[in-house]
Amino acid sequence: MDGILLIDKEAGFTSHDVVAVLRGILHQKKIGHAGTLDPGATGLLPVCLGKATKCVNLAADADKCYSAVLKLGIVTDTQDIGGTVLQEKAVSVSEEEVRTAVNSFVGGYDQIPPMYSAKKVNGQKLYDLARKGKVVERQPVHVRINRIRIDRIAFPEVAMTVSCGKGTYIRTLCHDIGARLGCGAAMLELRRTAVAGFGIEQAATLEEVRRAAEAGAAEELIIPVNELFAGYKRFTVSPEHEKALYNGNALFLHWGETSDRFADGEQAAVFDHQGELQAVYSFSEKEGRLKPFKMLLTR
Repeated sequence: MDGILLIDKEAGFTSHDVVAVLRGILHQKKIGHAGTLDPGATGLLPVCLGKATKCVNLAADADKCYSAVLKLGIVTDTQDIGGTVLQEKAVSVSEEEVRTAVNSFVGGYDQIPPMYSAKKVNGQKLYDLARKGKVVERQPVHVRINRIRIDRIAFPEVAMTVSCGKGTYIRTLCHDIGARLGCGAAMLELRRTAVAGFGIEQAATLEEVRRAAEAGAAEELIIPVNELFAGYKRFTVSPEHEKALYNGNALFLHWGETSDRFADGEQAAVFDHQGELQAVYSFSEKEGRLKPFKMLLTR
């Protein structure tokens, strides 16, 4: 099977566990998940199948949306409620102070990756070092917070909806909000509700996939890979220039058709004249042409 399967991951499963279970259900080896979810988190996990595995990084790098609950007055080593408590403080902040602190992170900031993460330092995953009791210096990473909506404040808990760019750790965001308030905070709950334009309402649980497979209907759950690029501008190559596309060469704009102009650096979904998605290209205004970014070659 080729395409994208949207899974509603339940708590207790790692993203790797989900892939392993799906390999058994679908009897297919070529599977990869797009965007890791912590074992304690639930929600939307896009899984790429077959040729769509070439798009794993593109999906993982897309914007995401989360529903999160943080608990004020506590600091843990994992930055979530499942970790070892390092510090507890009384919570004496007001709702207005909470709103001001939360909203101060909108727009982006330099976030230090947590020790309990898959981030690598000198070739070693941070969580492997953390499990050995080691703490190493981590370089801050600039992350983008598009929006934060506070859904509920019931001290010591704060529920919020976060829309963010790639590489953002929501539990670190919770930790940093607590640090800014001076009382500390740890993430209590996390559920991912959207990735790359896909919503949780489109997702199926592993059990639902299992039942569909037993009924011979698993393919009905597969989303065509083209839908991952629904928000991209489209460029269709004319038949006489398709050889350049298939060879991964740069493409001049007069070699095909597009419904809109491209901004410098903007990515485009590139199709052959038969309407098959073949690649993702990036437009260079200086060179006046599209340059290959990711070759998919579904032909």
